[in-house]
This record gives sequence, structure tokens and C-alpha cells, in this order.
Amino acid sequence: MTTTAKTTRAADSRLVALIGTGVAAAAAASAATMTVAAAGRAAGVSLNVGGAPIPLPGFAVLTAVFSMVGLALAAVLARTARAPRRAFVRTTVVLTVLSLVPDLIVDAATGTRALLMLTHLVAAAIVIPAVARRLPA
Repeated sequence: MTTTAKTTRAADSRLVALIGTGVAAAAAASAATMTVAAAGRAAGVSLNVGGAPIPLPGFAVLTAVFSMVGLALAAVLARTARAPRRAFVRTTVVLTVLSLVPDLIVDAATGTRALLMLTHLVAAAIVIPAVARRLPA
């Protein structure tokens, strides 16, 4: 009974640490993508997609939403995968590459497409390593 309680508490504390790290990484990535978008706009890159501008807070919101999806994936893999860290990194790298596809085909200027792809890569570079470090190898 004591071993089960200790194991459960250890797993719970790892999950709490994972969530805390993931939320902090999501916040940092959200701020970073909004900053990258603002810098791009200041440099003259249009944020118009399909004729409508993307509002700067939209970068932060979508980064936060999809970071939380990645965090949920990490939590599931932590409980189900034999090698959660490796599974998380492989899966999220593939998903990051796939997230670039819409940016390539969207109705926008070339500079806008590049800026959108850069924001995806910046978010991934912040969130993936931070969350992966909290997962068992």
C-alpha cells in the first residue's frame, strides 16, 4: 500500500511539474510569436492573409491554444508511451513540419508566408524542448 501511494504521489508531482513547465513555455512562446509578428510588421512585412490582417494578439492566442494541445499530448504520452520523451519530440517535430504547409499555400505575400512559418518555428523551439525535458526518457 505504501509503495502504491509513493508511486502515485511521484507520478502526480511529475504531472504537476510537466503542466507548470508547459504553461510557462506556452506563455513564453505566445509572447515570442507576438513579438516576432510585431517586428515583422515594423519591418514592413504585411500581416494580411486572404485580404484580412491577422491581429497581433491572434499570434499569442493561437500559440497558447496549440501549446496546450501539445501539453495534453505530452501528458497522455507520459502515461502511455514506453519512451515518452522520444515519442513527444518525434510527434511534435512532425506536427511542426505539417503546420508549415498551410503557410506555404495561404493567399499571402511571400514575406508574410515566411513570417508565419517563422512564428511556428519560434513557438516549437520554445515549447518542445521545455516540455520534453519534463518527460521520462
